[in-house]
Amino acid sequence: MSSTVRPADAGDDLYPTRTPGAAAPFPRRHPVVWRPAADGPLSAAELTAYDRDGCLHFEALLPAEQTAACLAETARLTADPALRDSGRVVPEPDGDGIRSVFEVHALSDTFRAIVHSARLAGIARQILGSDVYVHQTRVNLKPAFDGSGFGWHSDFETWHSEDGMPAPRALSLSVALTENAPYNGPLMIIPGAHRTFVPSAGETPPDYHRTSLRGKNLPAGPADRAAVAALARELGIRQFTGPAGSAVAFDSNSLHASAPNVSPFPRTNLFVVYNSVENAIGTPYAAPRPRPGYLASRTFTPVPRRDGD
Repeated sequence: MSSTVRPADAGDDLYPTRTPGAAAPFPRRHPVVWRPAADGPLSAAELTAYDRDGCLHFEALLPAEQTAACLAETARLTADPALRDSGRVVPEPDGDGIRSVFEVHALSDTFRAIVHSARLAGIARQILGSDVYVHQTRVNLKPAFDGSGFGWHSDFETWHSEDGMPAPRALSLSVALTENAPYNGPLMIIPGAHRTFVPSAGETPPDYHRTSLRGKNLPAGPADRAAVAALARELGIRQFTGPAGSAVAFDSNSLHASAPNVSPFPRTNLFVVYNSVENAIGTPYAAPRPRPGYLASRTFTPVPRRDGD
């Protein structure tokens, strides 16, 4: 075993996963809303809904001019051949299309301004009850006709195993840069499943990110299908659609997925992951070595507070 994998008996792993055999789901061991009385842009009713469901939908988080600017920047980044060689651009599992571009806030002033905005970061601070830093950003593209899907998983399971994130004190904001419709592969979440941790069977191979991000034939990471089916039967599945500029905030342990896009309409979303500065990542819990910084930042500088934060 590599020295960077935490021993199973270390005593500090509250979410054991990536085991040789199947493991049973168990209740989450940490809060969802960390300081319910914290000030921020969300109302008490919105915080209650997020705590209950692990997700919250916004009809209009970004104005049209910002979504248009983001799409222009996405086109610029995906056309850059040097960027493709950096590892930040992930191709589709079949073909030469682009599935994801990572660390966009470090590559574009447009994305950086949005990621650091009081509106987005303020939501994260209020829910997580602390200052936050940017763990990861990416643009996920689902081109018309050929956009691949994402199977059922918990992001926290990956970030815990492969990045060393101690607790699910992180959240994602998925911002629609194009319309998210029922037919072009929108985000699906099992509301309430964020209160159950579903371990994954199978060991993490070295440099697993080189293949896992393409999302095909994965030996570790996907959520157990029987557990997903049981939770979906109990809690249902919610599909998130909306125009460009709409968004979904969702807990890091939410079980989520999205179907392939076979429609003639592309779906492009910006994902911003905020982690509490009190939950900084360390040694991976179940991987030979940490993932690159463009997938999991090890710079824990808080997002600067703006006027009104």
